[in-house]
Amino acid sequence: MTARVASWLDGVYMKPVEGLATELVIAHVRGFILRGELRPGEQLPGERELARRFGVSRPSVRAGLRSLAAKGVLVTRRGAGTFVSDGPPALDSEQLSFLAALHGLSRHEMFEARMVLEVGVAGLAAERATGDAVAAISDQVTGMFASLDDPQTFLVHDIRFHRAVAAASANPILGSLVEMVSAIFYERRRRTAQRGRNLRETAEMHRQIYQAIRAHDRPRAESLMCEHLLRAEREQESEGPDPAPAADAAARAPSDRGLTIIGRVDPG
Repeated sequence: MTARVASWLDGVYMKPVEGLATELVIAHVRGFILRGELRPGEQLPGERELARRFGVSRPSVRAGLRSLAAKGVLVTRRGAGTFVSDGPPALDSEQLSFLAALHGLSRHEMFEARMVLEVGVAGLAAERATGDAVAAISDQVTGMFASLDDPQTFLVHDIRFHRAVAAASANPILGSLVEMVSAIFYERRRRTAQRGRNLRETAEMHRQIYQAIRAHDRPRAESLMCEHLLRAEREQESEGPDPAPAADAAARAPSDRGLTIIGRVDPG
């Protein structure tokens, strides 16, 4: 056994108990949902109560709920609590994350996948979006303009915008695929978000996509989404290579913590 492998194994055996407790929280909540004890739209007990039931610390509960929120299983609403998502079914992105770590996924491959998925999704959203779906997209555009000076918060609203468009397509399979890919994209982009230089232009492009969907203009929605993804790839290429992945990435994927927009301002 090489020294490198021996050192890695030492790290595995010394895994903090807190990490195991987080996995326990995730397993319990998943079990409740699979058994039908928690249904879409239902609220979970508070952190203190969950910590007591599971026999773990509140930080472990919080980390477990964040992980499930990042995968679209749960939704956290500021001031209201944590709820089982009533949106598209969540596909686990862990296998894709593992492949990305093992073999590497290039920036171009990521944008190519997004192009195939999201241009068509934008077109379907333009045809099918209900008033509530359009309002959900509008909320994220508003959030983007409100966070032009905070790239990390801007990124979260950006990710939620694309998820809201996918939900508006009324195709749960496509919605789930976009959820999965967006979780991987977020994990990569959050490490470089501070490099972004054209946040106002990016927000404006999202506003135009929103307006095309609101107008039920499918060709324009598809064209704008295509243009947006091509432009985003070019801009990120100009920022330089991605840094190495962080070890605690999964625990910091986007959730709805602390970012609910109070009141809606129609982006026009």
